[in-house]
Amino acid sequence: MSYLQAVKNPQSNLYQVPNLETFRNNLANHGIELTRKKCTTLQVNVGQLCNQSCKHCHLDAGPFRREIMNEKTASEVIRLAERFRFETIDITGGAPEMNPHIKMLVSKLAPLTDTLILRSNLTAIAAENQKGLLELLAGNRITLIASLPSLNETQSEAQRGENTFAPSIRTLKKLNALGYGRPGSDLQLNLVSNPTGAFLPASQEHVEKRFRQMLADKWDISFTNLYVFANVPLGRFLTWLQSSGNLESYILKLATNFNPCTLDGLMCRSLVSISWDGYLFDCDFNQSLQLYMGGRKKHVSELRDLPGPGDTIAVSEHCYTCTAGSGFT
Repeated sequence: MSYLQAVKNPQSNLYQVPNLETFRNNLANHGIELTRKKCTTLQVNVGQLCNQSCKHCHLDAGPFRREIMNEKTASEVIRLAERFRFETIDITGGAPEMNPHIKMLVSKLAPLTDTLILRSNLTAIAAENQKGLLELLAGNRITLIASLPSLNETQSEAQRGENTFAPSIRTLKKLNALGYGRPGSDLQLNLVSNPTGAFLPASQEHVEKRFRQMLADKWDISFTNLYVFANVPLGRFLTWLQSSGNLESYILKLATNFNPCTLDGLMCRSLVSISWDGYLFDCDFNQSLQLYMGGRKKHVSELRDLPGPGDTIAVSEHCYTCTAGSGFT
């Protein structure tokens, strides 16, 4: 059975790991029905093109990917945001800054939502060909979520590639100079730290305290919040788990740490995710598996109503990542 065939067969085990209970069966055994609440967030993946090839990437994004949201699809996304007042709009990638329509999307979407988020790897956002982008983001009060897996340069570059750490630090200093992440500023600069191996993240409170102190002491850098997330066993990270012999132990670790208390806040319960080519998913991770929202391939141009409370959510064993320990948001 192929990888995608396993996903689409609800009785199968996605990772073919012995003694791993399917996520669907685990929910049933806990008497839980995972369904949608009110839809408040629109997530837009504008492409797989990225200037980095991070080992933890669930979409295999990288410099040689050519899947990019075109202007027509971007305009469909804007029309959707005009029709439905989303509390939050979340732009992601790849490196979303590398999409040629990113400035248009930011300018058009910012007035249509309470919070517009841009997710950045910190090296693409301040590139030479991105002149004016940082100022545009600051002028529109865009919330930034920036990946910084580790404050150890060797560990960070082992995950993200050579010569990525120092540029990330320079970008953080530029953002601070614009007011991002400074105490009392409404320009939010939130950092994300992912483990650099096949293990679960440490306590978010502990990691944030360490990041805040070290960034301030070594580089005079401040930020708003820090979040720690487990790596999702999909895409390039799945390939690494398989080649390193860590797949079975990692998946079982996620499943063993299943926490029913995380289910109420899962992002898939209140989010619509749009892929680079305009198709609808319950979350960005499901894009990697072609697990379409509602069980069928549907384009944003076909959407007449948002999914509502009680609607089903497509799940598979990768969902253990979002429900392990303190969860994933």
